[in-house]
Amino acid sequence: MKTNNGKESTERVKVKDTLLALHHQTNTICIVQGVDLNGELIIDVPRESYKNGLRFDRGDDRFLEIYSTFYHQLKNPDKFSFFKVTEFEAEQTVKDLQDYIDTASDHEREKLNEYSVSIEKVEAQKEYIAITQKDRYQYDVEQVDWKMMSQIGLTREKLESMGALESLLKGYKSSMLIPVKIDLGTAVSILDARLSLKVNEVGKLETRIHPIRKECDFTKPFFGQQFSQEDQKNLLEFGNMGRVVKLIHPITEEVIPSLVSRDKLTNELVPLRADLVRIPLVIKGVTLDELQKKTLKEGKPLYIENMLSRRGTLFNATIQFNTDKRYVEFLFPRHINSLNLHLNFVL
Repeated sequence: MKTNNGKESTERVKVKDTLLALHHQTNTICIVQGVDLNGELIIDVPRESYKNGLRFDRGDDRFLEIYSTFYHQLKNPDKFSFFKVTEFEAEQTVKDLQDYIDTASDHEREKLNEYSVSIEKVEAQKEYIAITQKDRYQYDVEQVDWKMMSQIGLTREKLESMGALESLLKGYKSSMLIPVKIDLGTAVSILDARLSLKVNEVGKLETRIHPIRKECDFTKPFFGQQFSQEDQKNLLEFGNMGRVVKLIHPITEEVIPSLVSRDKLTNELVPLRADLVRIPLVIKGVTLDELQKKTLKEGKPLYIENMLSRRGTLFNATIQFNTDKRYVEFLFPRHINSLNLHLNFVL
């Protein structure tokens, strides 16, 4: 947005997400408005425009609670599959998704399950957040260079209201993209980026900006590591390279066995020393044996059966260690990119 003097304004329109539903019996897509008192889904079939869709702030962890409550209020939740899209994409995505369903084979239609917002995925993310919230703070809020933060348009209050400050102080990247102001002198522009805090060479805590990259650059060596075709496929499809590689420290030239994952929000490649990988003893009620823990520590995917959801139901899934999250994640591969379906709460 430009102001009268030609400079870019720092104000942004806050984008919200909305929920779509696929009715399994009729194979129709609609926009979700809510749930009535009888537990039936209230829907809106888009015509020229819609105004009453169920919307919520992007990157807001409250979606997990909203969806969980919404799901359990439904009389027959299994009749539907749900998908999350931005409010601006909702109407077009309904049309595109309906066209896809009308012409897709049974096998192609099954792929939509990878994009659906399921209660199991929501509960897995809630468990991950609960675990990470128990971590100790790595930095004190007084250590943050708030003067530098103000230069990029951020304050302590703003980061707190976004739910980003806590993860930063615990040593993690922000879980969501944050609008960052870049003053070029003649104009002020805004870019979306993840933030992190790290102590620099002189012992000062600095703010690091992780902007969105259009794509991963696999043509250049990554700390001395060349990417094979299999590496590239794994990083693009699942977000994890899937093996231990020897990375070379650019200053000390130390050879460091490491795992590598892709930040799915920014396309940044994230390395982590293999000796810092921590695998939990129990995942969703399943106690891991030594071979399973070894598989995960080596960065490989692991299929586990009979895990227990918070609803008390058993489910199977593939898990893998992710260096960006620094934790074991559930793998939900994505193939239907053109449909604009978002699972950015599963990070």
